[in-house]
Amino acid sequence: MNKRRVLASLLGLIAAAYCPAQSFVLDLPRSSQHALLSQRVGITDITINYHRPLVNGRRIWGSLVPYGQVWRAGANENTTITFSDPVTIEGKPLDKGTYGLHMIPGESEWTVIFSKNSTSWGSFTYSQAEDALRVNVKPQPTDPHEALTYDFGRIKPDSTVVTLAWEKVAVPFTVGVNTKELVAEDLHKQLRGLAQYSWDGWDDAANYLLDNNAHLEEALQYEDKSIQNEERFENLLTKARILDALGRKEDATGTRDKALTRATPLQLHLYARQLQGQKKQEEAFAIFRSNYKKYPSEWFVHTGMARIYSAQGDFGNAAKEMKTALASAPDQQKSYVDGLVRRLEAKEDINK
Repeated sequence: MNKRRVLASLLGLIAAAYCPAQSFVLDLPRSSQHALLSQRVGITDITINYHRPLVNGRRIWGSLVPYGQVWRAGANENTTITFSDPVTIEGKPLDKGTYGLHMIPGESEWTVIFSKNSTSWGSFTYSQAEDALRVNVKPQPTDPHEALTYDFGRIKPDSTVVTLAWEKVAVPFTVGVNTKELVAEDLHKQLRGLAQYSWDGWDDAANYLLDNNAHLEEALQYEDKSIQNEERFENLLTKARILDALGRKEDATGTRDKALTRATPLQLHLYARQLQGQKKQEEAFAIFRSNYKKYPSEWFVHTGMARIYSAQGDFGNAAKEMKTALASAPDQQKSYVDGLVRRLEAKEDINK
């Protein structure tokens, strides 16, 4: 008997023992069907490729799947898990790549194994020497799952919990991602492409770093490049925010004043509303007044004056200004403005 026939015979025995409906020659439905699950965390993709055995009335844990033995964490070929970037598993580092996912079940503790070998059949040829990482986790009770299931839960900007659930047992493990640093590094690559030729590419990058309080000096360099491409209200204002974060208050004030000279009336109004959201009422009201004097024909400047009167308790003048805004507001805004009129007529402060 040649080697090919020996291999075919062995595979046939495995198929008969574990996968009675499976063919190694034809593409036929499998009793444990294939599934592919993917989740992005930050800019990192996590993908699980597995087959889903059914309970089918059997006793699973400690019987079909014995305690204390390495198990393929699914059915058929290796269950695999792929990380597009380096991650941590339960706080322990793991490099990017594709891993064979195996588990050792226990009544009170499970071992989750990430093997460098991801191309084998099940766990039959598993070798601990090929482990990239092992972590221990606690199983949890769960609602019945007829088909083995993987799920991504507790999704955050820098982590998620991967959970295997089958029968009435769930096995979770936490995947962590250093999103801030990965994005900061990736921005270097992205800004060598077409994005480098637009003001908003550099501005978006600077805003990301600023919003995440990361690499602020680099964020300032990005914003200067944005301004070099095209000086605008948006990038000048972002630069002012970065300078504030760096503690350069005088430079920030000068840059912010310059930004306001480049703003359209609507940009000024929206900036004032942003200041209100930051509880900077007096700064917001100063912009509302200036906008009202310079651009009295714009409908929204009357809403700004209405907010000033409302804060002063002068609901009569506030309602009058809001009705003026209502008369010339775009159709898609009329319902919202009319609601503000009604609140003012009921003597309700629309700033709260």
